[in-house]
Amino acid sequence: MKLRTILTLGGIAIAIALISLWMGQAAYTWFPPQASAESVLVDNLFSFLVTLGTFIFLGVVGTLTYSILFQRAEKYDFSDGPHIEGNVKLEIIWTAIPFALVIWIAAYSYQIYDQMSILGPMEHSHHGAMVAEAAEVSGSQPEEIEQIQVLARQWSWEFRYGNGTGNVSSTELHLPNNRRIKLVLHSEDVLHGLFIPAFRVKQDVIPGHDIDFEFTPIREGKYRLRDSQYSGTYFAAMQTDVVVESTEAYQKWLADAAISEPTVAYNRASNEYAKRTNANNWATVIPAAPPVVNYSN
Repeated sequence: MKLRTILTLGGIAIAIALISLWMGQAAYTWFPPQASAESVLVDNLFSFLVTLGTFIFLGVVGTLTYSILFQRAEKYDFSDGPHIEGNVKLEIIWTAIPFALVIWIAAYSYQIYDQMSILGPMEHSHHGAMVAEAAEVSGSQPEEIEQIQVLARQWSWEFRYGNGTGNVSSTELHLPNNRRIKLVLHSEDVLHGLFIPAFRVKQDVIPGHDIDFEFTPIREGKYRLRDSQYSGTYFAAMQTDVVVESTEAYQKWLADAAISEPTVAYNRASNEYAKRTNANNWATVIPAAPPVVNYSN
């Protein structure tokens, strides 16, 4: 009887494990296509958490369901259950397993976080691990870093290429594929957040701080950049396109933009502010002047 119980529980555990692994693989389809080396790391972590969470969820719910269906007290039985205490082995097991899982999840999560070098208020120092891993994933050379300055203001993005010393600026972020990108983030007013869902990267842009932020695009296409922080009335309009293209196409775009005369870019926030009909009924922050750039989306 004991062997039969062990075999039954083992079979159930294997079935739950297989379902959990399937769910972990299915989790990859819940996100946009992986467009950066960092997205591979984030998706692997999320798949791991989904797999582990599914196993725990099905195990707990299955145990509760079995208890409700087959271990109920008889009708009109209001007596107390058996008084059981002092099982040291059981207490060690149900304490050690959750503790080990928490440490495992924390260590793996921190490893991914540290490799991506996402900066917080303490601005921890960059490490070289992500550069090497990104190069391995994308095939890029870690020493080839394209630096772009990012200016965030209420409510527009402005990008300046060539370490900010070049004569090219835009309101649409253009990036070369399979090349390490270094953004120098600067906020001219309040807290903003640079968030590109397809890249799985997000970085707060803190006023008074120039923050270096690195990642590696690995998939050509057009993606969306949004402000992840509530930065005021028109913050929903503070979004733009991110264009990842081949190195040749990127260099051609830079050359074409460099000979374009800088013009005032269209700005949705300024446009909506100018058209407001109840200007005398509510107060709001006046949007910053639209950026003057070589290229506007």
